[in-house]
Amino acid sequence: MKDHGFPEEGRRRVVIEGITPSLDGGRFPVKRIVGDALGVEADVFADGHDELSVRLRWRNDRGGEDLAWSELPMEPLGNDRWRAQIQLDSVGRCRYSVVGWIDRFASWARDLQKRLDARQDVAVDLLIGAELIEGAARRAAESGAHDESERLQAWAADLRGDGPAAVRSGRALDATLVAVAERFPDRSLATTSEPQLGVIVDREKARFSAWYELFPRSASPVADRHGTLKDVIARLPYVAEMGFDVLYLPPIHPIGRTFRKGPNNRVGASASDPGVPWAIGADEGGHTAIHPDLGTLDDFDELVRAAAERGIEIALDVAFQASPDHPWVKEHPEWFRRRPDGTIQYAENPPKKYQDIVPFDFETPAWRELWTALEGVFRFWIDHGVLAFRVDNPHTKAFPFWEWAIGNITRDHPDAIFLAEAFTRPRVMQRLAKVGFTQSYTYFTWRNSKAELIEYFTELTTDPLVQFFRPNAWPNTPDILHESLQLGGLPMFQARFVLAATLSADYGIYGPAFELGEGAPLEHGSEEYLDSEKYQQRSWDLDAPHSLRPLIAAVNRTRRTHLALQRNDGLRFHRIDNDQLIAYTKQSPDGSDIVLAVVLLDPQRAQSGTLELDVAALGLDPSRPLELRDELTGATELWPGPRHDISLVPGTRQACLYAVRQSTRTEQQFETYR
Repeated sequence: MKDHGFPEEGRRRVVIEGITPSLDGGRFPVKRIVGDALGVEADVFADGHDELSVRLRWRNDRGGEDLAWSELPMEPLGNDRWRAQIQLDSVGRCRYSVVGWIDRFASWARDLQKRLDARQDVAVDLLIGAELIEGAARRAAESGAHDESERLQAWAADLRGDGPAAVRSGRALDATLVAVAERFPDRSLATTSEPQLGVIVDREKARFSAWYELFPRSASPVADRHGTLKDVIARLPYVAEMGFDVLYLPPIHPIGRTFRKGPNNRVGASASDPGVPWAIGADEGGHTAIHPDLGTLDDFDELVRAAAERGIEIALDVAFQASPDHPWVKEHPEWFRRRPDGTIQYAENPPKKYQDIVPFDFETPAWRELWTALEGVFRFWIDHGVLAFRVDNPHTKAFPFWEWAIGNITRDHPDAIFLAEAFTRPRVMQRLAKVGFTQSYTYFTWRNSKAELIEYFTELTTDPLVQFFRPNAWPNTPDILHESLQLGGLPMFQARFVLAATLSADYGIYGPAFELGEGAPLEHGSEEYLDSEKYQQRSWDLDAPHSLRPLIAAVNRTRRTHLALQRNDGLRFHRIDNDQLIAYTKQSPDGSDIVLAVVLLDPQRAQSGTLELDVAALGLDPSRPLELRDELTGATELWPGPRHDISLVPGTRQACLYAVRQSTRTEQQFETYR
């Protein structure tokens, strides 16, 4: 018999398209935070003039395929656009789709009313309605709603009766009975959107966090003694005082001895050189072992507990690479690539060579065993209380691995957070976010001018990136000392800190190098630190009088106080007529909390400018004065209108953070108040 290519069901007339949010046609989930509302819109229409019923359906992935779908009606916005909103009340993954069908009962009721208004004969129409109501009665009975079924059957009988047409017509549109019938629609020819779309619902710390990085081996209060995890415990009050809630440790594992690097990346280390923490693995163990000079696993567990008592999470650096001395090199040689001369391939980024590190081969035939072992590293540390991971160079590992591993882990541990350290091409960084990374390092370090900052953070906080890419802004890292910090001194450190901590709800610093203004490069034109902690132990004077600790604590306190600074979707830049001054606000979703930041980008000269605050966009009355409290100084100012002259001085007043509200005071009352 000839195959005519008929569709599976050609009587489905409803079309569903243009669903938002949807990432890459549903290939990847969008991201939200628990407590958020997910607004879903779609274009839904059909041929002809029938009424439609459209619903949004969703369910939590953790419930499995047997979990029933929840549904709610979508409301028409006009021009065939429909909308509904889901409240996301638990962490994990959720799936959603749109379903629509021809609503024959609603179409009948609409047309019946029109005919009645036109005083037409509706005898046949009442019989049509009776048939539709009887169908609803059958569906009610099948669902176990027998009382409703009986009410519907009686209603249908009334419409079929021989009483006066006027009485039966009035009965036909009884609002109470219409509501009952609409609960049991005919969905046999409903259209359901495909593919199912997804949303990852993360805990609050995925959107709002302050990271502090330190090297445990440099945490010793004694200059010539190797630091320990117990020393890190002693450092916790210092970290907490500055207001950080994530303490991130570079790799804490045994360090290889083969090709160990000396100070300033010198080839050929001495016996006393500690080596690079990212050269993971030695006789003492690999990715699940602790460097013996740092302490024991019990010490680590004590650190996690002590940090939690101060509201701090411990984050670990997971670097999927090995030293030539890693146990896996001998136990699983098939996981590593060999060169034609038989030697193992060490890591390279020509012309840079990392002879002390060998990468895993993600094209090995034994890739399943490799994947399982690497996923096991995360699970090991999760069992020891770690739920936040900074992942080193994930862009040099296979995307399918990350999608598989992060997907598996977050199904069991939906609170896990993965920060991608990938300073690479935009599409690669974005793909890592799509396949599961919770947060991502950014190009903030290299965006220094006013125009660059406005362009970049506008991109990060609007579609499509805002749907899946959560920026974590770092002004410095152990690998990156930007030229602006080398040349700008403490004023530039101040400016870059305020920018990172207020433009992005997630940010971090590498300390104590940052708060102490460490700005000496290895050589001119290099972003490497002189005497970098990557290659040697350092000792820091935490009580140095020039430390930025007070500023850091004040900014973090302001972040915790103001909901506006705890998310990125309320960012708005404002005009100020000086390119060395940048002004922007953040506003909470309900509009009640507004913070205005003005930052001096020049580290050498005082600058002035006239700010034009877009008060209408902020929902403020331009005819009424504004009251602003500078959260860094405690001073309160009254601005008569949206235009205001601002002057900032390097090092003295590098930035101001104003809490903004509409004032009811007159200028005279304000002076008395002050």
